[in-house]
Amino acid sequence: MREELSRIIAANPPITPRAISQKPVTAHFSRALDTGERGSMQGMARALREQRDRLTWEYGYDKVPPALARKYAYCEILGPRGPIAWDRLILGFVLFAPRTTYPQHSHSEIEESYISVSGAWSENNAAVYAPGSLILNRPGDEHRITIGDQEPCLLAYAWAGPADKLSDPKMKFTAGRRQV
Repeated sequence: MREELSRIIAANPPITPRAISQKPVTAHFSRALDTGERGSMQGMARALREQRDRLTWEYGYDKVPPALARKYAYCEILGPRGPIAWDRLILGFVLFAPRTTYPQHSHSEIEESYISVSGAWSENNAAVYAPGSLILNRPGDEHRITIGDQEPCLLAYAWAGPADKLSDPKMKFTAGRRQV
């Protein structure tokens, strides 16, 4: 990933503004930033606050369960659909409302990592992660995200993989019981 970031910086791709879009969960965005600015990821939270009125929040799925549509959204910053176009890496943020369970899923041929900016969360009920925590999911690893009861959760994410997979990741939840 470091080499790819170096290529991006050297290429200095243009920024193409996208239409600003909000989702119901963005009502929690200011609180997530407030919390982030008091923690170990304060620099990232402050920088994101400066750009908050330029973000395009999306779902990424053709069919989103209605309850999840109120509790989740992401914004791509760099990638095939981001304002900074790049085909081999995606960087962005995902926002969750308190008490959200993001259903079990995996990403074919895409390596995914998260850095927690604010809020408490768990992946596969393995542990509770605090701001500054880094989690890596290898391609095909199934994972579920659970958010704490009190605060929203803001995660920075990176996806690395083949350009064709990143441009059309075919996001689907794993079959089975869905919790929201």
